[in-house]
Amino acid sequence: MANLAPYAIDSHNSRGRRYREAPPVGRSEFQRDRDRIIHSTAFRRLEYKTQVFVNHEGDLFRTRLTHSLEVAQIARSIARSLALNEDLVEAIALAHDLGHTPFGHAGQDALHHCMKPYGGFEHNLQSLRVVDLLEQRYAAFDGLNLSFETREGILKHCSVKNARLLGDVGERFVKRRRASLEAQLANLADEIAYNNHDVDDGLRSGLLSMEQLGQVGIFADHMKQVLREYPKIENRRLVHETVRRMISTLVVDLTRQTSKNIKAHDPQSITAIHSAPALVAFSPDMNRQQQLLKQFLRINLYQHHQVARMTNKARRIVTDLFDAFAAEPRLLPPQYRDLAQASATRTVADYIAGMTDRYAIREHKRLFAVDEI
Repeated sequence: MANLAPYAIDSHNSRGRRYREAPPVGRSEFQRDRDRIIHSTAFRRLEYKTQVFVNHEGDLFRTRLTHSLEVAQIARSIARSLALNEDLVEAIALAHDLGHTPFGHAGQDALHHCMKPYGGFEHNLQSLRVVDLLEQRYAAFDGLNLSFETREGILKHCSVKNARLLGDVGERFVKRRRASLEAQLANLADEIAYNNHDVDDGLRSGLLSMEQLGQVGIFADHMKQVLREYPKIENRRLVHETVRRMISTLVVDLTRQTSKNIKAHDPQSITAIHSAPALVAFSPDMNRQQQLLKQFLRINLYQHHQVARMTNKARRIVTDLFDAFAAEPRLLPPQYRDLAQASATRTVADYIAGMTDRYAIREHKRLFAVDEI
């Protein structure tokens, strides 16, 4: 890729793949990664895994798939402004949620609770497990055989204990090294996307009101700006105009602050990035506003009684499924039964984590509803 900064990752200098392959023709190594991710089964399933609202609650709410596409768009735009590797950023962004359970964070929390005696469950580790092992598409290897840099970027968080089990891809956590700027950027693009689009979905669902959000500084400022320019604007357009301007403001702020940070530290190589503080960042004021928005969403949306009722059901579904399959692995589909002989609980976790919202609901009915016999 032309015009990359000296501290960006060039695919020609990639640390390579776990299994050697002939170089791609007509595309970069990271474009190949992106293409493999898009064609994977786990990526397609994201269409039926939701963020906050369960899949059957409405057709217009964000899913993990639409969210991943939005993260990739935001991240790629910023990467171009900063002369970072757009293809790598896009691949990381598209893969970052592949390991998410059904029912969003409620499903993850429930599965982690079930797996606590067996090492726990964490969706970043599961995303890596998906691309390294669980995808079964190629004759020569399990997984997608992605580039080292894409795999490292997928792994946003990891305990030192778990990192030691991951070999080279967990090395930076053991040695306390910073991730690439591309990985840092994908992480914050994720934050921009889910905060602002949860606002949109919260308003669309009626669980949040414009009056409530009018008390949140970053939303209120942009809403007032829209109303000054378009005093007769209808509500739906007002919401969209406000949210898109919030996203634009955050993108511009992140780009400017990151440019300042890079200039101040003057890294001349990726090695310098590893030893520097986090350089991809919001300005202090914008970071404060982002935190206030996150706090508002946690209290008013994620803890809303209607959401709480659904997440309570979700936890029960995941817990019931885990208990049933762990107690009797013969209930698992045939392709999972053989794997369960090596590690029953981890195989059960893989199976449940791969479910979509509606598949988990159907599977629960098959196992527990009398009329499904």
